[in-house]
Amino acid sequence: MKISSEFSRYASHYGAYNVIQNQVAEKLLEKVSHRPENILDLGCGSGAICKKISWKYESFTGVDFAPGMLAIHPKSKNIECIYGDFNDKTFFENLQTHKYDFIFSASALQWAQDLNMVFKCIQEMHTPIAFAIFTANTFKTLNETASLKPLLRTVDEVYALQKKYFDADFEVVHYRLEFESTRDMFRYIKQSGVSGSRKVLDYKQTKMLMREYPLNYLEFEVVFITSR
Repeated sequence: MKISSEFSRYASHYGAYNVIQNQVAEKLLEKVSHRPENILDLGCGSGAICKKISWKYESFTGVDFAPGMLAIHPKSKNIECIYGDFNDKTFFENLQTHKYDFIFSASALQWAQDLNMVFKCIQEMHTPIAFAIFTANTFKTLNETASLKPLLRTVDEVYALQKKYFDADFEVVHYRLEFESTRDMFRYIKQSGVSGSRKVLDYKQTKMLMREYPLNYLEFEVVFITSR
């Protein structure tokens, strides 16, 4: 298990609420040594992976369960966007009718309700993979300050599941995202989607957390799983 660290600065005037997700997508693509031609992207969102692919491919299929994201995903004669939920096992049964030579997923599989089932279904497709998954130490200090239980799985939990199903490299990367103020920080949390829409603090608790949060940055922990 390789562990590395990266640091990022948040520029609020850019409105870059998906800045970390974009950096994660870039790093994930850097880990792919060959150039697949028939690509599946699970949890494609607005197209972070698709927009950053630099090579020509025959087909790209982006899947997401958010129609709003699919609506703004890039589209062309060789890019298809379809509605689908990787939490639904029948979704993977439908995918078996198609042939892909690579499966990406960037910043999405942390929301799998049953990651064991999802990994098993993907493994049964016998296709190389590259996944980036946010893990429990994302927002570590914020959760500790607010006495909140981490929303996501730990690195060890994800590592154990990927070892069960994939012959893959596993790397843990830590990001820090700086903010000019705690107000900007909380605006980012609300707008970026990395909190999973969890709202567990009332107004008074939120104001207290904004006063007591000891850092000028948020922490993110991401695991990268890539076929050998």
